[in-house]
Amino acid sequence: MPSRIALVGAVAMLVIIGLGCGSHLNSVSLSPAVADAQNFANGQVQFSATGSYGGSPKPVPATTLTWCIGTTNGDCNGNIASVASVSSSGLAQCLPGASGTATVLAGSGGQPTNPDGSFPLRVFGSAQLTCP
Repeated sequence: MPSRIALVGAVAMLVIIGLGCGSHLNSVSLSPAVADAQNFANGQVQFSATGSYGGSPKPVPATTLTWCIGTTNGDCNGNIASVASVSSSGLAQCLPGASGTATVLAGSGGQPTNPDGSFPLRVFGSAQLTCP
């Protein structure tokens, strides 16, 4: 009986480990890739993210990502002044009176540890938002 329990436990562990494999995020794509806030109702642009996960050849909607305004190399700007803001669901808008282009990021990894609140994302996608 103990060997049967050990066998069942070992099989269960292999299944759990196997389910975890292939679930890591490999890449992220944002849509739209380029947006002009003037062309959207109330100047708000809803971005969406698609992720490619290890072991799956087919991209799927990515819903548990960190969204931020940052740089093209994946650094979220934290408390640094920007021309736009983005919500945790990907809804971006220009800040009042701001003009220029903002880089919208969505990705995984990284936490605000720098004194200014900025942090790098490990895997991310980016899009450009133009503000009037």
